[in-house]
Amino acid sequence: MARSVYLTSVSSGGGKSTVALGLAELLSRQVGRVGIFRPLVRGDQPDPILALLSERYRVDLPIEDLTGTTYAEATGMVAEGRREQLVSRIVERYRAIERQFPAVVVVGSDFADDGDGAGAGPRELAFNARLATEFGSVVVPVVDGYEQENSTVAAAARGAYHDLADLGATVLAVVANRVTGPLTLPELPVPAYLIPEVPSVSAPTVAEVATALGATQLGGDDAALSRDVLDYVVGAAHVPTLLDHLTEGALVITPGDRDDLLVATNAAHVAGQVALSGLVLTLGETPDPRTMRLVERLRPGLAVLAVPSDSYDTVAACNRIEGRLSASNPRKVEAALGAFERCVDTDDLSRRLRVTRSQRVTPLMFEYDLIDRARAQRRHVVLPEGNEERILRAAEILLRRDVVELTLLGRPDDIARRTRELGVDIAGARVIDPFTSEWRDEFADGYAQLRAHRGVTPDLAHDIVPQPNYFGTMMVWAGYADGMVSGATHTTAATIRPAFEIIRNLPGVSIASSVFFMLLADRVLVYGDCAVNPDPDAAQLADIAISSADTAVRFGIEPRVAMLSYSTGSSGAGADVEKVAEATRQVRERRPDLLVEGPIQYDAAIDPTVAATKLPGSTVAGRATVFVFPDLNTGNNTYKAVQRSARAVAVGPVMQGLRRPVNDLSRGATVPDIVNTVAITAIQAGEAGK
Repeated sequence: MARSVYLTSVSSGGGKSTVALGLAELLSRQVGRVGIFRPLVRGDQPDPILALLSERYRVDLPIEDLTGTTYAEATGMVAEGRREQLVSRIVERYRAIERQFPAVVVVGSDFADDGDGAGAGPRELAFNARLATEFGSVVVPVVDGYEQENSTVAAAARGAYHDLADLGATVLAVVANRVTGPLTLPELPVPAYLIPEVPSVSAPTVAEVATALGATQLGGDDAALSRDVLDYVVGAAHVPTLLDHLTEGALVITPGDRDDLLVATNAAHVAGQVALSGLVLTLGETPDPRTMRLVERLRPGLAVLAVPSDSYDTVAACNRIEGRLSASNPRKVEAALGAFERCVDTDDLSRRLRVTRSQRVTPLMFEYDLIDRARAQRRHVVLPEGNEERILRAAEILLRRDVVELTLLGRPDDIARRTRELGVDIAGARVIDPFTSEWRDEFADGYAQLRAHRGVTPDLAHDIVPQPNYFGTMMVWAGYADGMVSGATHTTAATIRPAFEIIRNLPGVSIASSVFFMLLADRVLVYGDCAVNPDPDAAQLADIAISSADTAVRFGIEPRVAMLSYSTGSSGAGADVEKVAEATRQVRERRPDLLVEGPIQYDAAIDPTVAATKLPGSTVAGRATVFVFPDLNTGNNTYKAVQRSARAVAVGPVMQGLRRPVNDLSRGATVPDIVNTVAITAIQAGEAGK
């Protein structure tokens, strides 16, 4: 059973970052912590792959501890005839990492031709194969497919496998990356995968261009700097001619005194004629301040940069800039992961790796497993807050990772303008205006029938259903969507009230409730109900406990239910304690399969030492994973206290007990929070479908 996977190129280039990212993501769903190691690094500059992987996968070690040695040191040792000492040093440093992590991703050398410790070409491949063997790693060779002929890539893939096998390495799979045309890989004894060139991954950002050129920023914010530069267009002609030559994602390079072209390009972008990435003004000239004020009023969301060089030298410099994956640009990271996961059979690769899966669900495993499971369900989720920036950025990530199908509610023109301002791509989503939708009459008739007992007439229903949360909920009710997520700009009541009116509870469930998944440093806990029900009675509390336990199971957490109170066992008395005791009795009666303890105090539920004193012999005390609070006051304050004091990530509230999933967001939700909640909704929808 391999504890590490060794990634190596077979020539310069190839884009190891995407494959390394995909493999680390794959392992992170199986083990609590993933280690990263590079045998050789430059030493004179930060290593971008190490920086990306160590930050994303929370490798809490100094970067220098994750490396074997530098190319310069390795060159000197080889020149002195100390190759075996070099290998021993690298292996020793690798073992120090291996001892701390259940699985390790090793990213091999970069095949430089400027004299490194391993040598170039076949000698360097042999060096990487030797290290992989010494580490006990399985090997994934990466073949560069960028602008290569089919026969060239096929021969390289075949040669990579046989060369490594002849060198004694165990090859896990072969990957041809950045493939730009139709391609068929040869039949090999191991899987061979093709990953296409993804322009948004390999393209530099406007910020990277600005840094490389030493440009001065005249306009635009941080979001404008994060846009991908997919092309370069030189503007020197008249306006009509330039407009004919603008391309998607282009960075327009034009002399700084061409105010007409500055205004025209921004106007073309705002009008939706073409989505640009930004502008570079050359010759050290700056536009008239009146022109810049006009451009600012257009609100294009584009960066305007100024450089002293002429257009020719600026274009030449731009063509030498390479985009890099980094944790500071999550859009690129998600695009790279999306490409890897679409093209690689990750289930098969996981089986071949045979890493022993951790028995404890860690926060990182939980978060990444959500995406994996949601993608397998492939459900349709509606997002009513289609104009909200965080929703649009989350939608882009979800679409790039191919997690769900999405519908955004709002006026198409408004959403299109907002996406241009933000530089996000949601081309794969459907956009619906509830006020003009063909479903409005159908939904009005349905809602009027559902709420006739409350005096809702068809005319009143016709006015109610275009409200975003009502329209989204009606989409779920009618089967046009599998679930809904809202609340980034709406209150909890505004989000869930339509669900209570339209979706309603599951049979046998007296009360809909919610849970938070609390992602602590070393475990994931379930807290219920901290968002919906102010003061449930004993029967309702039992329902909440059972629903919360079932939710835990649904998301890979073994349920050990603690019914919380200010008293443990029979140590206290009072109406509040009696309510919890009665709820516990009902849970045991209705679900004898569940491990449940109550009344129990929080410290006895979570701390084994306290549990041994207060409830010795309990199967739950000290080991609880599901915490059921007696009322909303206690639950809401406790989850927020733990969230802030323990720096836990609180995912939720996640609704439970409804016939179909409708989930609420905190109005302070971040983009990752929204991505996680949509993934949870898709998983719930899949379970409801079963």
